[in-house]
Amino acid sequence: MNELILSQNPAVKRLKDTMNELQSLCRQVTDSYRPMLNGERYLTDEETSQALKISRRTLQEYRSNGRIPFVLLGGKVLYRESDLEALLQKGYHPASKKRNEG
Repeated sequence: MNELILSQNPAVKRLKDTMNELQSLCRQVTDSYRPMLNGERYLTDEETSQALKISRRTLQEYRSNGRIPFVLLGGKVLYRESDLEALLQKGYHPASKKRNEG
């Protein structure tokens, strides 16, 4: 069975599509990768506002009012990921259980 496999072969096309998808995923991972610095990840203004689902202006107000900790480094504002997680945990309110009364 010495069959010539051409690029038009459906299996080859699927393989190419899968490889393109993997390449795209690898780009996404490398573009969004933030290396740790001393075991800590730092997020930018934009990343933090997206993560918290708030505007950058609201984030600025939180900074100005002392509601959110930040690092100012050469005019660049950074936020420690662990600080954000701690704030979210502190503000967490679990759902209350309602009793069925009969």
